[in-house]
Amino acid sequence: MVPDEPRSAQPIGKRRAWIFAEDSAPRLADALAGGERARAFRRYWIADNIQNIANIAAHFGMKLLPMDACSRLGAALGLFMVPRFHKVATRRARETIEQLRPNLDAAQREALFLENCRAQGRLMTEFSVVNRLQRRPERLKTDGLAAIREAANHGPVILVGLHLGNWEVGTIAFRKLGLEPHAFYVPPKGRAKAWIAERVRSKAGLRFLPPGMEGIRPALKVLKNGGVVSIFCDEGFGGMIRGPFFGRRPHQEGNIAIAVRLARMTGATICPWYGLRTDGFRFECMALPPIRLPVDARPNARLLDDMLLLNDAIEPIVRAHLDQWYFLDNALRPQ
Repeated sequence: MVPDEPRSAQPIGKRRAWIFAEDSAPRLADALAGGERARAFRRYWIADNIQNIANIAAHFGMKLLPMDACSRLGAALGLFMVPRFHKVATRRARETIEQLRPNLDAAQREALFLENCRAQGRLMTEFSVVNRLQRRPERLKTDGLAAIREAANHGPVILVGLHLGNWEVGTIAFRKLGLEPHAFYVPPKGRAKAWIAERVRSKAGLRFLPPGMEGIRPALKVLKNGGVVSIFCDEGFGGMIRGPFFGRRPHQEGNIAIAVRLARMTGATICPWYGLRTDGFRFECMALPPIRLPVDARPNARLLDDMLLLNDAIEPIVRAHLDQWYFLDNALRPQ
C-alpha cells in the first residue's frame, strides 16, 4: 500500500460473479457408454456411496459420546491426521503462520500449528453434538452479542461472522437473542456430508439462502423487510485466502464486497461477530462495534473505503486467533 495515497485512489480487483452448480447424477446410459462416463457412474453410485455410508455411520456413532469426549476425540484425530495425510495443507499452514506472525520463534510457530490441527479435528467431530448446546446454555456465553440485538431493534442487520472456534454455535447463540438469520449456504462436497450439514444447521434454526449470485435477490428481500442476513467474510477458495486482505491488494471476489454492497443497497447495519473456544467444548460469542456505512451521495465511489472499513475491523481478530482459524491452511494471495 502506497503511503499517503488516498484509499479511494488505490486500485481494486474486479468482481467476478460466482454461480453455484451442483453435479448431476450419472445415468445408466453413462455406465454403458464406457470410458470416463462409465468411471464417473461407478464413482458416483459405488465408491461415493461407500464413503457416504461411512460418513453417516461416523456422524451418528459419535452422537453416542458425551460432548467433551466427542470434542477430545476430534482433537486427537486432528493432531494425528493433519500433519501426516494433508501434506500440502500443512505446508501452507506453516507458511501462513510465518508470514502473519513473524514475531514468533520456530517453536512457537509449531505449537500454534499443532493447536490448529486440534481445532480442525474438533470441528469435524463436534458436528455430531453441537446442537446439544441448545439445552446447555452454560457452555455458550452470549452476553457479548448485546450490541447486535440492539442494532436489530432499529433495522436490518448483516451479521459478518468469522470462522473461529466452532462457528456453528453462532446460530444457536442468535436464536437465544430472538434472531433468526438467513445465510448463504454452499453445501459441502459429498452427498452424505451435505445432508448432515443441512440437517444439523436446520435443527439449530438457520434459514438458507441459495449460494452464489442466486442468493443476492432473496438476501435483499430479507434485509428490505428488516430481517437478518448472515455472511462470513473470512474465506479461503482454491487454497488461497480471499479475506481478510492481510495487506494484499483489495479485491471484489469475496464476501467482504458482497457484505458492503448489500449494506449500501438496504441501509443495513453491518455487525461483525466471532466466537472462540474457551475450554474444550465451551464457547463465548462476542460482537465488534456495529458498522454503519457513512452516508455518501455517490456510494459506489466509496466501495474501496467501505471494504477496507470492514476488513480493518475483522483482520486483527483473525490474526490474534490463528490457532482457532479454519482457513489457516490456505496461502496468502500474491502481493
